[in-house]
Amino acid sequence: MPISPQTIDALAQLLFEAARDATPVVKITDAHPDITWDDAYAIQDSLRAKHLNSGRQLAGLKMGLTSRAKMEQMGVKDPICGFLTDDAVVGDGESIDTSTLIHPKVEAEVAFVTKAPLKGPGCHVGDVLKATDFVIPALEVIDSRYENFRFDLPSVIADNTSACRFVTGGRPVSPRDYDLKTIGVVVDRNGEVVETGAGAAVLGDPALSVATLANMLAKRGAEIPAGTLILTGGITRAILVKPGDTIRARYQHLGELSVSFK
Repeated sequence: MPISPQTIDALAQLLFEAARDATPVVKITDAHPDITWDDAYAIQDSLRAKHLNSGRQLAGLKMGLTSRAKMEQMGVKDPICGFLTDDAVVGDGESIDTSTLIHPKVEAEVAFVTKAPLKGPGCHVGDVLKATDFVIPALEVIDSRYENFRFDLPSVIADNTSACRFVTGGRPVSPRDYDLKTIGVVVDRNGEVVETGAGAAVLGDPALSVATLANMLAKRGAEIPAGTLILTGGITRAILVKPGDTIRARYQHLGELSVSFK
């Protein structure tokens, strides 16, 4: 049985305040164990409305659980998706104040920027390549609002897939110029290499992540508009960071970018 609109609003408000105040909360399914996938996205939609009503604007979309191993770990067959707001944008080389976060982690990703709408069902990689203006390297800072980074699938969907901050940089390239599946990335923390990976870690192809997003949105009567920035999911594992850390990612063909924490 779906939870009530009042409960949806209350849980969205709980998560909104947790992010605003950098104060962790118990995962929402502890009190509401029957929350479904649809309920979770309804909470996320309410959360997005609260962000927009507070004066923020949408800055893009994002995918989560795009690693096959992570999907198996969470017991799901499909990734999850969320939204990005303009207050999440961090410039290449800039610093992030960790006092505004709970337990931040960083993932290296490839970001797509569209020049034409993408709509499912039936969206495929070829459609994505035609509709993409360019791709750029990105670092996503995730920060679950739940205590001890402890959550289940409905809880993380409701919490906007742990979206927090993101950095883009490097150089824009056409996704048709390189095989994104084989593009490698090396990530270091304070000069020490901590992660390496390749684009194929993202559903086998980052472009497939975008197509999957379009098909997921179609089930909810939505599409990817032209001009949308999309974070396609982590190429690397999430790297825990603390004050004083600097994360730098170097991408084959795409350049490099960095972010620091204070």
